[in-house]
Amino acid sequence: MEKRLYKSNDNKMLCGVLGGIAEYFDIDPTLVRIAYLCLSVFSAGFPGILLYFLMALVMPKKF
Repeated sequence: MEKRLYKSNDNKMLCGVLGGIAEYFDIDPTLVRIAYLCLSVFSAGFPGILLYFLMALVMPKKF
């Protein structure tokens, strides 16, 4: 079976994007959230926020 990237239904804070990435790579969602926060802060915030909402639009929900 092929591994697919989906938004998480269980590990979601806002849209489930970061939780879905954590499930895909089988790592702790907190680590993904910390890495995302660092990316957003060090890139002046805007590109990280834009990337998150683009992924929220593109990633399908897990049924």
